[in-house]
Amino acid sequence: MNKISTVQENQTKEKLHKSFFNNYSNILPPIIAGLISVIVNYGGTFILIFQAAQMAGLSPELTASWVWSISIGVGITGILLSWYTKEPIITAWSTPAAAFLITALVAVPYAEAIGAYLLSALAFVILGITGYFGKLIRLIPVSIASGLLAGILLQFGISAFSNMTIDPSLAISMFFVYLFAKRFSARYAIVSVLTFGFIFLVLQSQIDFSGFELKLAYPIFTEPAFSINATLSVALPLFLITLTGQYMPGLLILKNDGFKTSAKPILAITGLGSFLMAPFGSHAFNLAAITAAICTGKESHEDPSKRWIAGVAAGVFYILVGIFGVTLAALFTAFPTAFISTLAGLALLSTIAGSLANAISDSNTREAALITFLATAANINLFGIGGAFWGLVLGLISYLILNGKFKRN
Repeated sequence: MNKISTVQENQTKEKLHKSFFNNYSNILPPIIAGLISVIVNYGGTFILIFQAAQMAGLSPELTASWVWSISIGVGITGILLSWYTKEPIITAWSTPAAAFLITALVAVPYAEAIGAYLLSALAFVILGITGYFGKLIRLIPVSIASGLLAGILLQFGISAFSNMTIDPSLAISMFFVYLFAKRFSARYAIVSVLTFGFIFLVLQSQIDFSGFELKLAYPIFTEPAFSINATLSVALPLFLITLTGQYMPGLLILKNDGFKTSAKPILAITGLGSFLMAPFGSHAFNLAAITAAICTGKESHEDPSKRWIAGVAAGVFYILVGIFGVTLAALFTAFPTAFISTLAGLALLSTIAGSLANAISDSNTREAALITFLATAANINLFGIGGAFWGLVLGLISYLILNGKFKRN
């Protein structure tokens, strides 16, 4: 009798061990996928936010508030959407918008920029609630939107190579590290460049750690101001860039991996989150595009029904980073300008290439897209309104004249 009970007890323990192992093996892969996606985001294009903050002349406290608000906001919205839909809804900050703000914030007062963030976020809330996402997307030709994005990002790609004149050893080595890393693992190319650059600068004693300290971040409220200039030169481009450069590819990635969540809840939740966090510095957060694929594909979990865990895990990691936003801000401000701009330029090469390819893929709209690209890259400034707006206006006018449906003689 004792032998039987002992056997049964051993079988029960074995079942418990197997159950624990199975649960552990089910949960761990998507958690790791969520962590990798967060590391790639922070190690890649997040540098653009610090560059924009520097160009705007923001204090370390305001910069840390920006980091806090966008990290916490992205984390909470990602957790809510993933848990509610049981799909890996990965949210992130708008990378092309951050690049755009590097030039836009130079000419627009910070309080007015906050007002523009609010207007852009409100537009996304309305778009999500009404369900007009599809209709609005059809009104904006893909080639024009791609030309606009490529024009905005062009100067950042150029800076990766112009820095070869300013700091040849650093910029050239970073470039070759990027090429070799991209050749073997495109996903970790920018993380590899960041790691190499950090080691290089430490060995060269080029990093100033005097202002670095482990410190918790806290939000700083900035009272928004509104102006026609900020609405046209910041809010409108911010809205269009985020819509076409983040939401469209993000939804495409979800659909390609078999997930069917509609755009309505994603737009509404991320738009509302952006609106609430805007007064603390957050420019926009939205559906992730590039890093989302880490969590939506088989790399996350063989079973698609388990991949939503990656979205929740990523959200938790974002919140943890946001809490220590001051530390992260101090770390990035310790790097030399040449390193920051080179890293940003290399990180955006794929986005620039993709945007240019989309802009000129249709021979019928190619010239209008090229006009949009060149006019935006020229950074025209008329009546105090920035180049992104004029690039879009000239591109749409060109599109209507060259491709509009009206009778020709």
